[in-house]
Amino acid sequence: MSTFDDELTQAAGGIEKLPLAAAVLAVIGLADSAYLTLSHYTKEPVPCSIVEGCETVLTSSYAEIAGIPIAALGAAAYFTAFSLSILAVYGNRMAWTLFGVQALLMAAVSAYLVYVQAFVIGAFCQFCLVSAATSIALFLVFLASSLINRR
Repeated sequence: MSTFDDELTQAAGGIEKLPLAAAVLAVIGLADSAYLTLSHYTKEPVPCSIVEGCETVLTSSYAEIAGIPIAALGAAAYFTAFSLSILAVYGNRMAWTLFGVQALLMAAVSAYLVYVQAFVIGAFCQFCLVSAATSIALFLVFLASSLINRR
């Protein structure tokens, strides 16, 4: 086991490895984004049981970039985050560093998209909010590991 793994295992306190926790979060985000991507291409409305406005958000001009659904881009980002975190589970420190960059970008884009929902569109999509929370959680996991490694 590498020193990197030892530090993560010791400091995680109950979670064997923070990269493993990140992998689980990435799978949640991937499932959410894949569902939204499928709904986009099948034109099936998504159930909006917690907040009002899912269809308003998902059919807005902000839901696509150059004809590609934001959800599909999110699915690709979550798959990348999952792949990097799994490599980090097996001790690849460079993969964990790249994961951190990926997680930061994902959290920043998610924060922007929540802003757009709140102040531009004026409606919220519960699935989009789950994705934003997951992206931010991924960044927080990386941030926690960085703080642990500074000790």
